[in-house]
Amino acid sequence: MIKSLSMQNIIFGVITIVISSMFYFFAWKNYKREKYGISVFFIVLGGLAFYSFTASDFFLHAWDERYHALVAKNLIKHPLMPTLYDNPILTFDYKMWVGNHIWLHKQPVPLWLMAGSMRIFGVHEISLRLPSILMSSIGIFLTFKIGSYFFNKKVGVLAAFLFSVNGLVIEMTAGRVATDHVDIAFMFFILLAVFFTTEFIERKSLLFSLLIGLSIGAAILTKWLAGLIVLPIWLVLVWGSKSFSNKSLIIHFFLILFAMVLVALPWQLYIFRQFPLEAAYESNFNMRHFTEVIEDRSGSVFYFIKKIRINYGELIYLPLLWLVWTTFKKPRNDKKIALCIWFLIPLFIFSLAKTKMQGYLLFTAPALFIISSAFFFELQAYKDKIKTKWISNLILALLIILPIRYGIERMKPFEKRDRNPHWTLELKELKAMNVKNGILFNYNNPIEAMFYTDLVAYSILPPKEKIEQLKNEGYVIFINDNGNLGNIYAMEGVNIIKLTTANN
Repeated sequence: MIKSLSMQNIIFGVITIVISSMFYFFAWKNYKREKYGISVFFIVLGGLAFYSFTASDFFLHAWDERYHALVAKNLIKHPLMPTLYDNPILTFDYKMWVGNHIWLHKQPVPLWLMAGSMRIFGVHEISLRLPSILMSSIGIFLTFKIGSYFFNKKVGVLAAFLFSVNGLVIEMTAGRVATDHVDIAFMFFILLAVFFTTEFIERKSLLFSLLIGLSIGAAILTKWLAGLIVLPIWLVLVWGSKSFSNKSLIIHFFLILFAMVLVALPWQLYIFRQFPLEAAYESNFNMRHFTEVIEDRSGSVFYFIKKIRINYGELIYLPLLWLVWTTFKKPRNDKKIALCIWFLIPLFIFSLAKTKMQGYLLFTAPALFIISSAFFFELQAYKDKIKTKWISNLILALLIILPIRYGIERMKPFEKRDRNPHWTLELKELKAMNVKNGILFNYNNPIEAMFYTDLVAYSILPPKEKIEQLKNEGYVIFINDNGNLGNIYAMEGVNIIKLTTANN
């Protein structure tokens, strides 16, 4: 049975690859006919197929999705009070984000998006990931529009394709790797703000200034002050367009700031008023990421330089060197300067931070896709002038093939894996019992248990006296039998069950 379930992943993986390949073929055909809008439409469908396949794991992933999932589930009941343990039965340390009550470890917007989706479609894994699937799919289109503005539509189409097959985006969208849906949302709002910036320059409308500010505010409410990276990008692009007077530029800039503060500030004031201990601690905790290694997430100053090779293909350094080399040549290219700001400033800042994770720079990924695409067409235009054409052709091929290869590797379509494991089915059966005031002890995956059931769950087994006390208070006690319960078996009124432990 398990072998059969594992084989299903390969079957669906092959089907997904075939369907996506068809979409990309239609995209290429329309690209050749210069029907760029239709081409991008098929690219979005190809990316959507990849995201949907990878996100169809019917279990919660260990880091960090399970925590985000549980907090989002609890937010359905009280949107302004983020909790991990909604009803903490045992004592807890408010400083421990993996086991506390009020949960301010992340800003609220991505959690609200997940909660809203589960409120509409039900509490399960796919509805949890649906906002990320939609934001990543829309992100493909936004990358096309921004790439078209910075260079041309051909560059935009290829940048959109590179986005759609990128392995890190695919894994993040599915929640398979750390920082998951939070970084997808952050990348989306940065993309949205840059897109609205390009629209503002072309249309010169106050509405787009407001939309830029709202998008930056949403980015701040997703992953804090890194969202401010849009402001220097905006300044360079708007100033470089030479379409605005100094007075107009200042007015629009302050309008953006006003909208941004209007969105981002109230939540900060609210949490410091309502949850002062937790808010102060998490604020300090965030700053500590720059001065000390948190949770063993260390790395040298070259950590991100090395990681982009893995996440975007080994040849990513060539487009980056080309960008830096050509950016400051005369005449000055303000759009290339904006791309440098988008990638290089975050690279510099996060490289200096002591704590490092690959997802921290995900919001710069669209800039890398656009830079790679622009370099591709630049090299293609000049390859006939190079004597060793085979080298140019090889580089051009690898600029496409390597990202595709990494994307498929991250999807794991040809791997035998059980995507609907037995331990989740057990928890869902426990949920079906509809127990009120239930507590589960001695289970190694308490966060998952609280997502799939309405029980309060702990990995520990408290003393018999505490269990008796909780029974007398009206709680229904479940204890997972891990083969080492001792005299707990002799207790009356305790439900001994045997659950499978998650191995993800």
